[in-house]
Amino acid sequence: VTEAIMEATSIPVIGIGAGPSTTGQVLVMHDLLGITPGNPARFVKNFMQDAHSIQQAFEAFDRAVKEGVFPAPEHCFEQ
Repeated sequence: VTEAIMEATSIPVIGIGAGPSTTGQVLVMHDLLGITPGNPARFVKNFMQDAHSIQQAFEAFDRAVKEGVFPAPEHCFEQ
């Protein structure tokens, strides 16, 4: 679905749980830092897990999105 939207428009498309085909990604800060109670949604990745500071977690998220490695297949839904 996201790919069709991207093809149909020239404006940026920002996704949250919409797969890697968007212009950019949103991840709620609490999810990104792994502090949301309960089981996280499939599209969530805890970037704090491998970081030594909150700043490193945000930098890792930024880098992963820009490099196209987040979201990975395990964070996406098939349609």
